[in-house]
Amino acid sequence: MSSRYAQLLFTPDVQHHQDAVGSGRAYRHMAAAAGPDPDQLGPDEQEFILERDSFYMASINTGGWPYVQHRGGPPGFLQPLDGHTLAYADFRGNRQYITNGNLDSENRVALILMDYPRRIRLKILGRARVKALADNPYLAERLRPVDYGHPHIVERLVVIDIEAFDWNCPQHITPRFTPAELQQALDPVRSRINHLEQDNDALRKALADHGIPDPTSRNHTAD
Repeated sequence: MSSRYAQLLFTPDVQHHQDAVGSGRAYRHMAAAAGPDPDQLGPDEQEFILERDSFYMASINTGGWPYVQHRGGPPGFLQPLDGHTLAYADFRGNRQYITNGNLDSENRVALILMDYPRRIRLKILGRARVKALADNPYLAERLRPVDYGHPHIVERLVVIDIEAFDWNCPQHITPRFTPAELQQALDPVRSRINHLEQDNDALRKALADHGIPDPTSRNHTAD
C-alpha cells in the first residue's frame, strides 16, 4: 500500500475503527509519510493494467450516492499514457450516462482491476476527465480498439489522472477463468492426452502385428 493511498482514505472515521482493532498506529505512520505528490504507476502496474479486459469504476453523484460501473473491452483497452495517467475509449452502452453525469460535478473516481485466475487486484484513486473524440483525434486513434470481436461504438474518451494506488491481498477472491484463459491452461493437458493416445495406438498396432490379442478389447477373454 502506498502512503499516498493511506493519506487519502484513512479519514478520522476510518482511523477510529483501525484503533479499535489495533492497526491504527501502523496505518497512521504510513499515512504520515506521504508527500503531496500523486503516486506514479511503475512497470508492474502498467503491465498489469494493459493485461486487463475489464475494470470497475466508482463515481459519486450530487446527492452523495456512489455508483459503480463495469467497463469492458479487449485486453489493453485501458491504457497507461504515462506513469500518472490512464485513458480509455468509452463505448456506447444503455445510454443512461450516470457516470458521465456524475463527472460533471465530481471528478474523483475509484477503480478496481481484477485478475481472477491469479487472485490479484489493483485499486486506483484518480480524477477523471471526459474528452470529445473530435477534439482529440490522435488520442482517439491510439485508444480505438483493434480486432475487437464485439460490435461497439466509441462515443468519447475518458482520461484519469492518478492520485494513488494499492495492490490488495488475495483473500476471498475466487479464481475465475475466461474461455481464452481456460484454453491456455488446458492446451498442455490436451497435448499430453494426444501424445498418450498416439502411444496407445502404436502399442495396439505392435500387439496386433505380433498376433497378440488386445488386452483392453471387449472381445478379449482372459484364460
